[in-house]
Amino acid sequence: MSTGNTIETLNNSPAPVPILSGGDGGKIPVMAIFDIGKTNKKFFLFDENLKEVYHEYISFKEITDDDDFPCDDLQLIEQWVLKTYDAIALNEKYEITAINFSAYGATMVHLDKELKPVAHLYNYTKIIPENILQKFKLSYNPEGKWSEETASPQLGMLNAGLQLYWLKNDKPALFAKIKYSVFLPQYLSYLFSKVLLTEYTGIGCHTGMWNFEFNHFHQWMYAEGFAELIPPIHLKEVVKLPGSNIVIGMGIHDSSAALLPYISGNTAPFILLSTGTWSICLNPFNDTILSQYELKQDCLCYLQPNGQKVKASRLFLGNEYNSWIKKLSLFFGVNDAYHKKLFFDKALYEKAERVLSPLFHWSSIVHPNNEITGLSNINLSWFDSYEEAYHHLLKELVELQVEKIRLVVNNSSVKRIFVDGGFVDNGIFINILCQKLPDFEIIASSMPLGSAIGAALAIRKGDSEPIPVDLIELELYTVPKEVIPS
Repeated sequence: MSTGNTIETLNNSPAPVPILSGGDGGKIPVMAIFDIGKTNKKFFLFDENLKEVYHEYISFKEITDDDDFPCDDLQLIEQWVLKTYDAIALNEKYEITAINFSAYGATMVHLDKELKPVAHLYNYTKIIPENILQKFKLSYNPEGKWSEETASPQLGMLNAGLQLYWLKNDKPALFAKIKYSVFLPQYLSYLFSKVLLTEYTGIGCHTGMWNFEFNHFHQWMYAEGFAELIPPIHLKEVVKLPGSNIVIGMGIHDSSAALLPYISGNTAPFILLSTGTWSICLNPFNDTILSQYELKQDCLCYLQPNGQKVKASRLFLGNEYNSWIKKLSLFFGVNDAYHKKLFFDKALYEKAERVLSPLFHWSSIVHPNNEITGLSNINLSWFDSYEEAYHHLLKELVELQVEKIRLVVNNSSVKRIFVDGGFVDNGIFINILCQKLPDFEIIASSMPLGSAIGAALAIRKGDSEPIPVDLIELELYTVPKEVIPS
C-alpha cells in the first residue's frame, strides 16, 4: 500500500546514536525494541540491565487510504523495521538476544489467505458512517449492555471490533478477502516469527471484542463471524527467530507496556496517572466490572499481558490545557512558553479555592467527541495577572482529574499515585493534586522510554527478576511546596 513515501528523520530528533561501545571488543548482549507511536517511530537497544545503548527515531509522512483519509504507511513501517533490524544484526558491537514491539492500539492489519496485507492501516480517528453505527447500536447495544460487558464505550474506529463491522457493511468485497485480522504489535512480531497470534493487551484495549465478565470473546463476535478472524491468544512468547536462539516477543499495546515497569517495581497497590494530550488513569488493583455510570464517565478496562483487568479512566486534559494556554498568552501579552517559568504560589492557589463556582466550562473535556473548546466568552479580565489566571486554570483542571482518579480508585486499597508524562514537570499541577488528595502519596515519575522499557520487560528473562532501582526517577510530594521564583 506504499505510495513511494520516503523515510525522514525527525526534525528535533537525533540521528542514529550508539550510546555505548563494546569496550573490550566483546559484543554487548541487547534486546531490540521497536516502539511504534502514532506520530513517532523509535528503535532502542537495551542491555541486560535495561540501560539504553542505542536509539534511532524517525517519522513517516502519512499516506491516504481508499477513502482519501490520512493513515500510516504500513509498507514503509515494515521496510524500516526489517532494514533497521538487519543493520543491527550485522553490527559487530551488539548481540541481539530478543526482539519485541510496542505499538499504539485500536489498529489492525487485515491479511488475505496468503497472509499479505489486503487493506490500509486504517486510522483510528477515521469516522464510521452514522448509519452503520446506528445499525450496530440497534443490533447489539440498544441499552448499553454491549458497552458494559466489553468495558468499551462506543467510540467508532477506536473500537477495533467496530472496524471489522464497518468493513463488512461498507466494504464487503474487501472484507471477503480477509482471512485474519491481527493487531499492529502482533503483526510486527509476525514479520520475524512467521507465527500469527493475539495477546491480551491488544484485545483488551477498548476493542469491544472481549466479554470482561466471562473472559472470552463477546457473543456478537461469533454472531458476525469475526472471532474466527482473530488469531489464537498466547500468554507467553514461545517463538524463536528461525535458525537462532533469539526470542521473539508477542508485541504489546503501548499504554499497557508503560504500566509494566511500575507493576514490576512495586508490591504496594498504586495508580498510574499517565498525562499528555489524553490523561489516562490506570488502576491494576481494581478489576471490578464497569457500571453503566462509569461508562458514561468515559471509564474503560484494559487487560494486562497475563489477562488480569485494569480499571481506567480518560480525560482530554492536555488538549484542553494547551488550548487555554494560547488564550491566556494572547490575552496577557506573553509568549506561549511563559507558564514554564511559574512556580506554585500558595496565596494564588488559596485565592482560586475561594471561588466556589467554575469559571472555566469544559464541555469538550467531559464529552471528548464534542468540539474542542472551553467557554470561549469567559472574561479573563476577572484575573489580575497571568499567574492568577494560570493557577485558577490548573486548579479547575486538577479538580476534573481528581474526579477521574476517584472513579478508578473506587473501593480499592490504593494510596499511592504515580504521575508520569507531559504534566510530570508541571510543579503547579502536581502540588494542587497533592492539595486535593491529601490522603495519597503523589509521586512524580520520570521514565521517558516507558512503553519501550515495558516491551523489554515483557521478554526479559525471569518474571521475578527485579528491575534496576534507578530505572525510574521518582520524586515524592507529600505536602505541597511553596516555591517562589528568584
